[in-house]
Amino acid sequence: MTKANHTVLLVDDSAIIVERLKLMLEQIETIHEIRDANSYANAVILIEEAEPDIAILDINMPDKNGIELLRYVKNRHPDTIVIMMSNQADEFYRRLCYVLGVHCFIDKSIEFDKIPQIVASLP
Repeated sequence: MTKANHTVLLVDDSAIIVERLKLMLEQIETIHEIRDANSYANAVILIEEAEPDIAILDINMPDKNGIELLRYVKNRHPDTIVIMMSNQADEFYRRLCYVLGVHCFIDKSIEFDKIPQIVASLP
């Protein structure tokens, strides 16, 4: 039996994406809490409050972008596993995110359904 222990933070300004991800991730035994934020500012508050083990970030947000948030997370909580997702999955963004310490980069338009499998495989 796998012990439920991961706290996950979802950061996306699309309520539809957040709800879909929640439904997908709730099926994973190792997750005990899923929190969500719709902006950089809200995400920073939750990162400090919940100290998530896993953060799933969108690049495009209404205030600062997900790359700025990735920098923040890796600076303040380097052990947090970050999965970046975007509809703008060009090589520039992929390379930049990997340089900044992202665990995985997902193209939302074609790889979105892989997120639960990736999260379930994390230690």
